[in-house]
Parts: sequence; structure tokens; C-alpha cells
Amino acid sequence: MADARDAVEADVARRLLGVDLSVADAMLYAVKGGKGLRGFLALESARLHGIDADQALPAAVAIECVHAYSLVHDDLPCMDDDDLRRGQPTVHRKWDEATAVLAGDALQALAFEVLAEIRSRNTLQLVATLARAAGVRGMVGGQAMDIAAETAATPFAFDQIVELQKRKTGALIGWSAMVGPVLAGQDLLPLKAYGKWLGQAFQMADDILDVEGDAATLGKAVGKDASAGKATFVSLLGLDEARRRTAELSDWARAALDPYGNEADMLRDLARFVVSRKT
Repeated sequence: MADARDAVEADVARRLLGVDLSVADAMLYAVKGGKGLRGFLALESARLHGIDADQALPAAVAIECVHAYSLVHDDLPCMDDDDLRRGQPTVHRKWDEATAVLAGDALQALAFEVLAEIRSRNTLQLVATLARAAGVRGMVGGQAMDIAAETAATPFAFDQIVELQKRKTGALIGWSAMVGPVLAGQDLLPLKAYGKWLGQAFQMADDILDVEGDAATLGKAVGKDASAGKATFVSLLGLDEARRRTAELSDWARAALDPYGNEADMLRDLARFVVSRKT
């Protein structure tokens, strides 16, 4: 994951070289310092299907740019109003709100510019599916549901939380898992199932960390959902049941990889990591 993250950061830095604007500095700042999970997943999914890293890197860069843009906007005062992200001041705190909005906009645009460079007969499918995953039927729609949950007359029910997180978190993780079979023109079902269960496990683990985690270790504020009275997997299920279901989702994700045999061991390790991580 660190190698994938470094490759993505280096590629974004190269593309912004010579752009003498503070918004470019903010874009690179927003991309740096994360886990690089989505970019790694895109590259490993590609490797699993015989696609070399050079061809798949634009997909990894694209998904990390979209993810970074979503965090920059998510942190804004009009949304979550956070001061800390990845252990550093959020973009609007380090610069200002206007720069943060523009940096997020530019990162989204850069994502599709980069993705369109992939030389494959299936590039258009990648572009279209990323647009859907990032848009109102995906991440943006999930964020809208999350905002609505803050003012809902009654807390969201379990099925509503599942749908919210399927869009807000799961859509981009699911897209990352599909990069390999899409580029290779191969069966989508195993990685589609893997991405679905991995995304749910990731979010449920996030909810657990929001209760049990340490802000200094996580690099972001904790306990905000509880203080806002928002329903989460933990508030609805309790910690013990949330832990059990998170482990179960990880098991399901790993089982989906059975058609790939030992070649998918790295993705199996990723499914273990998302439920055992501390950040």
C-alpha cells in the first residue's frame, strides 16, 4: 500500500509541476498522507488480471484524486467542519475555503483527465463507472444522505445506514476492485462481490474506530457521530455485534476470491487489514 501511495503521489506531483498556483499546492497536499488503499486495490486488481502496473497506474491515480477531493469537500464548514485530516490541518484551515473548494474541483477534473489516458478498449467503461461511483448514485449521494441524517426526525434505521455507506464509502472501493477485470474484459462477479463486502467491512471498522480509536493515531476527530446523535453501525448493533459482523464481512470478501486461488492472497490480506487497522 505504501508503494502504491508513493507512486500515486509522485504521479500527481509530476502532473502539477510548473503550475504556480496555491490551488495546485493544495491539491498535492490533499493527496498526500493517506493509506493509499483505493489506489493499491486498483493496482492489485489489475495485476491479478495480467495488467501491468504502468497501464493501471492512471486508474490508481484517478481513484485517489476522487477520494482526496471528497475528503477536502467533506471537511468544509458547510459539511463536517473538521480541522484535522490525516494528522494535518484540513485544506480549508491551511489555506482558505475558496482554495479548498477549487482544489477539490480540480482533483475531480484531474481524475478523469488521467483516467482517459489509459489505452484500452474498455477505458470508456472505466470512465463511465467512476463517474457513477463518484456522483449522486454513489459517493455524493451518500454524503447527501449523511447530511440528511444529522437533521432527521428519527435516527436512520440499519437498512438506511447500509445504503448510505454503500454509496458514500463502498462505491469508490467497489470501483477500485473492478479495475482489473474491466481492463482485462474478464468476469466481473468475483471482484464485484469482493468490493461490496470489503467496502462494508471498511465502514463498519471505521464506525468502531470512531468509538474506540484515538484522534492522534487516526489523524482526525473521533466521536463526532455520537455527539451529533447520528445512527451508526455501532449505535445500532453495539460494539460486540459490530465487531462480529465486521469479521464476517471480511470473511465473505476473502471467500469471493476463491476463483483466483493463491494469486489473490494480497487482496485477502487487504480484507484482513481493513478490519484490524488502527488508522
